[in-house]
Amino acid sequence: MGSQASGGTHHVVVVALENVLALDIGIPLQVFGSWRDGPYTLTLCTEKPGPVPMHGGHVMSVVEGLDALATADTVIVPGYLEPDTPSAAVTTALAQAAARGTRMISICSGAFALAAAGLLDGRRATTHWRYAAKLAQQYPQVIVQPRELYIDDGDVLTSGGVSAGLDLCLHVVRRDHGARLANQRARLLVAAPHRPGGQAQFIDLPVLPDHPDGPAPIYQWALENLNQPLTVDQLARQAGMSRRTLIRRFHTDTGQPPMRWLLDARLALARELLEAADLTIEAIARRCGLGTPANFRTLFKAHVGVPPRTYRETFNAR
Repeated sequence: MGSQASGGTHHVVVVALENVLALDIGIPLQVFGSWRDGPYTLTLCTEKPGPVPMHGGHVMSVVEGLDALATADTVIVPGYLEPDTPSAAVTTALAQAAARGTRMISICSGAFALAAAGLLDGRRATTHWRYAAKLAQQYPQVIVQPRELYIDDGDVLTSGGVSAGLDLCLHVVRRDHGARLANQRARLLVAAPHRPGGQAQFIDLPVLPDHPDGPAPIYQWALENLNQPLTVDQLARQAGMSRRTLIRRFHTDTGQPPMRWLLDARLALARELLEAADLTIEAIARRCGLGTPANFRTLFKAHVGVPPRTYRETFNAR
């Protein structure tokens, strides 16, 4: 980790990219920038000091440029809309900061900036589930883990969308200064004091390809037949392609092998039914193609992070 700033405080620098997501940037500002005589100091910077557009049409004024990264102990890149590769100036500044030993953190789609700087090569990383397939496609050297809330890989940490960024920031406080200080900060923010990074993001839907030449009908067909014991060979026959070609297309389109994509689709349907229907666990397991109730409970707990009953109690208003 980089050297401490003057006075013994830890200097956190937050990089605001164009079309930054307001909540994503607000999280580190609130967690690290609102201490009174605390362990952190915070600087907000951007590539070109001045007005920075935020998603939603608002603009914020940022006075510091990328040279602020030179004194950072931790750099945080919040998410930004429809992430594209940042400029060479941004990726170079991020890479140089990491080379100095600075801890690097991303929230949501900010992972794309770290990946573009080469900081996620060969590492496990996560992002918002909506962008996971794009991250895997655009940066195949990154080991994308779309289900994780956040991943602590030592000097590089990544998180899923929005509230997962808060979980990661509180985890950083806990890692730096222990549970007592992290819990105090969590109480001030009226947030859960600790959610483990391995807990699954509550992903809404399985990733579907959005380009016109992809085998979209096979994905729709699979979603309509989740109650059947589907296999890779069945999917290949339905799509009119070889098994090898189908597997390659699934990896290209979704960043996942076919059976893992199918499992995500089954679990997404199970969550929907737990939230909105009064079906029994046995009926939900059958409709989703997840086998016996015991098998369903085991898979759901392993991949979603909580048992089906707990999920239903959390999300089913009735």
